[in-house]
Amino acid sequence: MSRWETFNEGGIKKDDLFSTMDSYRGDDKDYKAGKLFNLVYYVNDDFEHMLQEANSKFFSENYLNPMAFKSLKKMETEIIRMCAEMFNGDENAVGTVTSGGTESILLACKTYKERAKKLKPWIRNPNMVVPESIHVAFEKACDYFGIKMITVPLADDYRVNMKKLKSAINRNTIMVAASAPQYVQGVIDPIEEIGKICLKKKIPFHVDSCIGGFVLPWMEELGESFEIFDFRVPGVTSISADLHKYGYTPKGASVVMYKNMSYMKHQFFISTKWPGGIYASPNIPGSRPGGVIAASWAAMKNLGREGYIELTKRVLKGRDGLVDGINAIDGLKVVAPPHSTLIAYESTDPNMSIYAIADQLEKKGWYADRHQNPESIHLTVMPTHAEIFPEYIKDLQEAVDVVQANPELAKEGDAGMYGMMAKIPMKGLVRMSVQKVMEGMYGPKGEVPDLSKMGEDEDSDIMFKLMNKYGDKAMDVLEKIDSTKSKLIKNLPIKK
Repeated sequence: MSRWETFNEGGIKKDDLFSTMDSYRGDDKDYKAGKLFNLVYYVNDDFEHMLQEANSKFFSENYLNPMAFKSLKKMETEIIRMCAEMFNGDENAVGTVTSGGTESILLACKTYKERAKKLKPWIRNPNMVVPESIHVAFEKACDYFGIKMITVPLADDYRVNMKKLKSAINRNTIMVAASAPQYVQGVIDPIEEIGKICLKKKIPFHVDSCIGGFVLPWMEELGESFEIFDFRVPGVTSISADLHKYGYTPKGASVVMYKNMSYMKHQFFISTKWPGGIYASPNIPGSRPGGVIAASWAAMKNLGREGYIELTKRVLKGRDGLVDGINAIDGLKVVAPPHSTLIAYESTDPNMSIYAIADQLEKKGWYADRHQNPESIHLTVMPTHAEIFPEYIKDLQEAVDVVQANPELAKEGDAGMYGMMAKIPMKGLVRMSVQKVMEGMYGPKGEVPDLSKMGEDEDSDIMFKLMNKYGDKAMDVLEKIDSTKSKLIKNLPIKK
């Protein structure tokens, strides 16, 4: 048998390659029709083609060395200056284009750890203080960089509890972070109040505005009222914001901005000992695709202030239509009034599973993002939803009618699996099961699992087997556990 079983011998022609690629897309979600409420931020085909052309002009360029491609350095500098204006930074504001929000967040955390090593060398066990709603990328940063995460509970409005945040800061705290807005319920943390605390304690304060950074400035221009979140707040020292979200650039583009170079200089990695020469890098990757920077620059220059404002008007039209429509359906309510463009809504009927509603919506072609604590459906509103939100509300009402008439749907399909996974009190078991799913997805066969059928075959993880066999009884028990836990957890003191 030849060792070359999957590598073709002579190459495949372009037409055949593209035909195969198109066939692979058969089960992908239709983001152009607005059926997807996350992941892809689509304007229109003409704009997308312009981005593709801009990308192709610098497709082969490698931004590993700005000295070799000064054109890309010029474009990155112009992107950063535009962002500095958006976030009300002065002439000293600096930053870099990154590969996405996760890298922007990782860099900020790495920067403040390095800064603490220089300025507070007595800190041996650094920690960061964050709301429990902070993006999971901060947890990833703590895992990567050896930082302890102190999470602070939320108040009733889903913003961080300020009294507990203040008491959580200690002599080992190297940074505080908060969200504008946080992703799950779409609310902005009390940035100004946190800024005052950080300024007084001389602790860096990072605002994660990955999903809001490129829409909140335009909302403010349109007269929307919300608490300021940017460099106008004296205590804010850095901001992360994703170009590839409401900046409408290709995927793989974000920025991390700093108030001035006294902070950003700790982001750089410099090695002078390598036999290959002196190596200096501002970001986590070495090689950086030039096409993404070029297309991001093109998107911002092409849209301009007026273009972004017009797109934001469309997004807000869709948001307001969805909020009104959801709140008008008996048995549903929006979890919290959205501060930007994110909506989470839940069931107010204990006999109507929000996850079962999500299953019904998916049958109608909508991709439903499911959240927990509280159990909800999450929507990231796009410009396309300005025109089609009435269709969504109509389908949502029909989904509610089906679930109300058939409460047993809560224990079937994805609804049963999501519902049980969200309520299992021993999260270590959930982690083990998710680990198994990840091993399958990234193993030799690369199998994407059907969650609704997990536990039915011999190779399934033990927890999935138990859930499949005793699911109905487990759901009833877990409902009681969850109810008791929610009553107790608010009164628990935070752990420093």
